[in-house]
Amino acid sequence: MDPSISLLKLSERIQLLPVIHGSGDYAVEVRRILLSGKFDCLAVPLPEPFQEPVETAVHQLPVISVVWQNEQATFEATQWQPDSFTDDDDDDFDDESATYVPIDPCQPVIAAIRIAMQEHIPRAFIDPEVTQFEVIHTSLPDPYAVKRLHAEAFTSAAIPVLSTAQTPQLLYRIRHMAERLRELERTQTSILCLCSFSEWMLIKAAYDNQEAVDSLESPPPTPVQTATVTEKSLIFALGELPSITSLYEEARFELDNDENLSVDGIKQLLLRSRDVYVEEFKKRARPITPKLLGVYFRYIRNLSLIERRLTPDLYTLIIAAQQVFGDQFAIILAEVAREYRFSPPNDAPHISMGIDQARLPDGDVVTMKTRLPGHPISWRSCNLQSRPQKQQQKEWLTSWNHYAHCSWPPEDNAIENFRSHVKDQAMSMLGNDLAKTEKFTTSLKDGLDIRETLRNWHTGDLYVKEVPPTRGGLDCVVMLFDSPADPRDYPQRITWHAEHNDESTLSFFASNYLAEMVGPGIALGRYGGAMFLFPPRPIRDIWHDSRFDFVDTLEERLIVAGAHHSREKHIALLSEKPPGIAWKKLAQRSGKKIIHVPLNKFSQQTIQQLRMFHVLNGQHVRAYASEFIRKS
Repeated sequence: MDPSISLLKLSERIQLLPVIHGSGDYAVEVRRILLSGKFDCLAVPLPEPFQEPVETAVHQLPVISVVWQNEQATFEATQWQPDSFTDDDDDDFDDESATYVPIDPCQPVIAAIRIAMQEHIPRAFIDPEVTQFEVIHTSLPDPYAVKRLHAEAFTSAAIPVLSTAQTPQLLYRIRHMAERLRELERTQTSILCLCSFSEWMLIKAAYDNQEAVDSLESPPPTPVQTATVTEKSLIFALGELPSITSLYEEARFELDNDENLSVDGIKQLLLRSRDVYVEEFKKRARPITPKLLGVYFRYIRNLSLIERRLTPDLYTLIIAAQQVFGDQFAIILAEVAREYRFSPPNDAPHISMGIDQARLPDGDVVTMKTRLPGHPISWRSCNLQSRPQKQQQKEWLTSWNHYAHCSWPPEDNAIENFRSHVKDQAMSMLGNDLAKTEKFTTSLKDGLDIRETLRNWHTGDLYVKEVPPTRGGLDCVVMLFDSPADPRDYPQRITWHAEHNDESTLSFFASNYLAEMVGPGIALGRYGGAMFLFPPRPIRDIWHDSRFDFVDTLEERLIVAGAHHSREKHIALLSEKPPGIAWKKLAQRSGKKIIHVPLNKFSQQTIQQLRMFHVLNGQHVRAYASEFIRKS
C-alpha cells in the first residue's frame, strides 16, 4: 500500500480526510475523492441536530444560508464542566452567542454533503454537542498547492506545521468522534471521514488507543435555525470571495471546468471591474492597458509571496489596485468582489453577518462562532478616497458661488512643469530642423550624423552635423488633448490669469466641472485643450474676443489666439496628429510658425492625470481641499 494513502487510513474501512475549511480548491479535491472512490458512508464533523437543517439548506444552493444554534450561558473558562463555576464569576457569562454552519459551496464539508446527497451516499454527523463551542484555528499552507500535490501528499507535507494545542473540550470531542467511527465501522464497509487538520492526528491517536469517552451530561437540546444571508454581508460568511463563489456555481450549472477558478476567477474579477470602471467614468477613466494588467498581476504575485501565500486575498487585490490603477478602481474592485449572482427569495428570513457577529432575523445581535473554522483571519484597514453620495453632491452644488473660482496649487505646479517640458521638447526639435550636415574633415563638431554616414557608406566618408544656436524662444504652448473635440463635451471655456509670476496665462476648454462635485466647494473637470502664455500677461478672454470669431472649432481658436498673443516667432503645439495646412495658415496670419510635439511621446497615464483638474469655490477652500482630492 502507498504510504501516503496509509497515512490517512484509520482501518481497512475508514479513511480520514483532513480539509481546509473555506477553500474552493479543497472543495474541488473533496469532490474528486468522493467521485473517484467507492464509499458507502460520509462522516461529517458536525453535531447530529444540525443534519436535517444543513441538508435542507444544501438543497437550496446556490442560495447562501446559515444554520445556527444558540449557545447556553455558562462559565467560559470551564465550559465543558458546568459544575465548576462560583457565584463570583457572574461577569464572565455570555448568553448572547451562537454557533453556525455556513452553507457555502466552497466549504469542503458542504461540498462533500452535496455530492453525497447527489450520489445517495448515507451521511453521519459525528461531532458531539457542547454547551460552549471552542473555535480552533490552524495556520496552514496555501490550499492552492493541493492541485498539484493532491490531498495525501499535501497532508503529509503539512505535518510539521500542525498545532499541538489541546483543550479539554477538544479532547472530549475527539474521543466522541473516534467512538462514533468505531460504531459506524460495524455496519459500513467504506467510510470517508472529514475533519480539520487540528483534529486529524488526535482522532487517529484516539481511535488507535481506543480511548474511552468522558461521561458528560449532555446539554439540553437547543433548536437549530436557518436563514439566508443578506447580499451585503456575504463577504463575512463565505470562505472565498462572493464573486469567486458565484463563478464556481455557474461552472457547476454550465458543466464547465472549475479546477483552476481560484486563479482564473481573479482574472475574471479584474476584467469585470475594468468594464464597470470604464462604464462609470467613461472618458475620465484611466486606460487599463494590457501592460498595466501585467504589472498588476506581478505586483499581487509578489505581495502574496511576501505573505507566504500562493494566491492573493482581497486585501492584497485592493492594495495592488490602489497602487497601480488608483483609488476609484480599487473601490470598484472591492464592490465587484462582493457581488453574488444568485439572490435569495425576498420572503425568506434574512441574517446579516459581520466580524464574529450577526444580526438575527428577529433583530438581536449575537456573537457568532463557526463550526467550520478555516485560516485565522486578520482584518486590516485600507484608506481609499471614496466618491460622495448623489444627495451630498446636490447640496454642495446648491451652495456654489459662480463668482469665486480658483485652481488648486499642486495641479498648477504639475501642469506648469509639463508645459516647461513640452517647451523644451519643441526647442530641441527647432534646433534639429536647423542642423547642417557636412563631410568630416578635422572636427566632429556637434556629433556624427549616422543617417548621412550610412547613406554614403559606399564612399567610405564620414559625415558630421552642426547645430547652430537657437535664436529666439517660445512663450506660447498649445495643448490639444482631444482633437477633433466635440463642443457638446466641453461646455466650459475659460481664460484664467496668473496669480504670480511663476504661472502662465491660461485659456482652455473643458468638461462641465459642476457635474462632478467631489467636496464642499470642490468640482472636478477635464481639459480638452489649453493655451499657455509664459511669462504671464493680461489678455482679453479669447472666448469672447471678436477678433477670433472667424474660426469655427475650439482647437482653431486656441491656435489663432496663441499665434496672436505670442511674442516669439514659433508656437509649440502638442497634439496627437501633426497640424494640417489649414492650422499652419492660421498661424501664418500672425506671422508665426507651428512646432509640432507628438502627444505619444509622453506617458498616456501621465496625460490622463494632467487632464484632470479641480476648480475651487474660493481661495479659502484650499485649506481643506487635500482631504477630498485624491492624489493617485
